[in-house]
Amino acid sequence: MESDWELEQLGYPQMKHIINRLPKDVTERCLARGIVIEDTTAGITDNLIYTEILSCRNLKSLVLTGVPDTSDRTIVELARMIPELQGLNVNGCKFVTDVSILELVAKAPPLQYLYVGGGVVLTDPVISAIAKTFLKLLELDLSEGPLISPVSVRDVWTFSRKLTRLSLARCSLLTDAGFPCRIKDRGKKPAPEDKPLPHRPSTWIGGLEPLMLRHTAVDMRVLDLSGLTEITDEAIAGVMVHCPSLVTLSLAGCTKLTDEALESVSTLGVSLRWLNLAHVPQITDSGIMKLARACTDLRSIDLAFCRQLTDLAVMELAGLKKLIRLVLVRVHKLTDIAVNYLADQTPSLQRLHLSYCDRITLKSLHHLVHCNRNLEHLTVTGVPAARRRGLGRFSDLPPETWPSDQKAVFRVFSGNNVRGLLKFLDKEKARRQRAESQNIPFVARSDDKMDLY
Repeated sequence: MESDWELEQLGYPQMKHIINRLPKDVTERCLARGIVIEDTTAGITDNLIYTEILSCRNLKSLVLTGVPDTSDRTIVELARMIPELQGLNVNGCKFVTDVSILELVAKAPPLQYLYVGGGVVLTDPVISAIAKTFLKLLELDLSEGPLISPVSVRDVWTFSRKLTRLSLARCSLLTDAGFPCRIKDRGKKPAPEDKPLPHRPSTWIGGLEPLMLRHTAVDMRVLDLSGLTEITDEAIAGVMVHCPSLVTLSLAGCTKLTDEALESVSTLGVSLRWLNLAHVPQITDSGIMKLARACTDLRSIDLAFCRQLTDLAVMELAGLKKLIRLVLVRVHKLTDIAVNYLADQTPSLQRLHLSYCDRITLKSLHHLVHCNRNLEHLTVTGVPAARRRGLGRFSDLPPETWPSDQKAVFRVFSGNNVRGLLKFLDKEKARRQRAESQNIPFVARSDDKMDLY
């Protein structure tokens, strides 16, 4: 296999990646370092990929998310023919099974990136083998693995010590047993009890000993635990101790979490930049206030469907000087007070989602777009005030597949449309003030004319 230096000495240009197509000729096959097939409409099938692998001997990375019929045969051939493979992404390729991944493990290429999520059905022994074999893995995606249990995930935490990104999203079997345990009350003797009953776990997984780790994942930057409906605050506490340098954290859909979990997340401090807490219904203003005061470098936070939150939480978040994205979809208790506070206190805000916040009025939205000149994206779908005549012409077009009733309430303003909305509301405000000064009844219109009749 020719090295990059040898190819350069022969006068060949270096090719980085081939995107959504296959190599055209022998030269491209020789020079190709990466093939990325993400477009499912490109017409590339498993048979074509299998044929190309025989020729691309210098391949370092392969992305096949756009080839959903990718099979074990192709991955086995890849493992056999490309010994220097560094990255493989077969997310969503549901015909890939334990057979081919075990072959990949047996050949042990120097993998640094492995994406086998999106519903790829792998079992615990294979996941454990991956963790114990590819010790230099930097990124691992196991999302939506229906058979992945705490047993194999414990091996990931134990052996994959160089990971910078890990996704365990929507692995339905995961519980607290699959995560590092917080070391607390060490050396403290438990209080005596009268005739203590023996512990009787409901399942064999419940009988696992707590995972006590002596090392920390100091390189971990991105962690996705969204959709893990069985994990509790205790698991999050252990993870925060083990991963002290997280930059991006997703806990969306972890329905059992409470403010105690947010207190643990707050220990990340200024390292945390991106946080997703959508559909975590038990969190309250108190937890968000502690989070905002500790994680002062937050850039993005998603609080969609967190129905217990009020204006107090938003006012605390408005103090984050670097906040550029805030999602408050269906946070029904929000009022104009929160929107006005964001307008006055958060000039850095670029994207704001307020869909289905029923109490917000057009007056506060006008103040928002007037003060936040950096605002590039505003979502107010389903807000009654946003159905005002004339606003619809500044909105982006709704998806064609949406039913007519949802299209009618669709209000998303982006780019120049935000500026157009501001000009329209400024003109309407001027007309209103003029009408009041002349004691003339004001009538809202959908045009841009300045006359009162």
